[in-house]
Amino acid sequence: MNEQLVKEAVRAAILRAVTEISEDVRTLMREALERETNATAQRMLSSMLENLDIAKADDKGVCQSPGYPTSWVSFGDDNLPPRMEDTVLSALGEATRRGYLRPSMVDPLTRANSGDNTGGGIPNMEYEYHAGQEYLDYFISFKGCGAELGNAMQILTPAKLGKNLVGLKRFILETAINAGGKPCPPFGIGVGIGGQMDIAAKMSRKQISTRRWDDVNPDPELAALEQELKDEINAMGFGAAGTGGDTVCLAVKMARCHTHTAIAPVAVNFHCWVARRAGIRIHRNGDVEKLL
Repeated sequence: MNEQLVKEAVRAAILRAVTEISEDVRTLMREALERETNATAQRMLSSMLENLDIAKADDKGVCQSPGYPTSWVSFGDDNLPPRMEDTVLSALGEATRRGYLRPSMVDPLTRANSGDNTGGGIPNMEYEYHAGQEYLDYFISFKGCGAELGNAMQILTPAKLGKNLVGLKRFILETAINAGGKPCPPFGIGVGIGGQMDIAAKMSRKQISTRRWDDVNPDPELAALEQELKDEINAMGFGAAGTGGDTVCLAVKMARCHTHTAIAPVAVNFHCWVARRAGIRIHRNGDVEKLL
């Protein structure tokens, strides 16, 4: 895989991610506006969509918050170029210097600010190797950290899951109620079920960050749960910006993996409507395909 080609493609994807929201979420926002019956929510949604147009016209970041950048890299044999972290870090620094991102990454205890969105643990990179994969996939998500305030994690027991998963549903719905307007609704929710605490949390972040918000889960049971929970959350009536209205949740995205017989970890991860995400597939012949 040509290192310079990958560097240029990743840089372009990161700059695209901070200056617009993914098209799937923009479409869901337009559809929410079309069916909205609350006048205040209509104005809120209209302003949100207008903000996107202004940002594009003026070449500005779509949100003043930098969000927290996480990248996912999927690769095969001999097609992971060296220094991927350096490539991402360089692009983050460029986006900050050009004013697309506010420098907001700080030490968790001293609160010292590096001034350029770098520091310990940045960039956060997740790698997946797949034998025989001929292409390289790269995703990045800048998830607003106001949304983090609503996140929740609980180690349920099998008994607490409940009959017909009533305990699982209650935990997710109560998490949405407690979050209220903090995650900048209309939001998306990622849910990870299984593994241990760290695995459930990573699944929840990946689901809402890398999946299209308008897709259908290939797992039929999870697909039904996603739709049921989204409908239940929207029925709460929080509305856009938490001021009341018909749409508070644009998507629920869930994943599960095996866990120990004694536990059922569940992580709930909010993503605000400013879905600054980009995904690309880089082929060996140099073609770059837009995935998100």
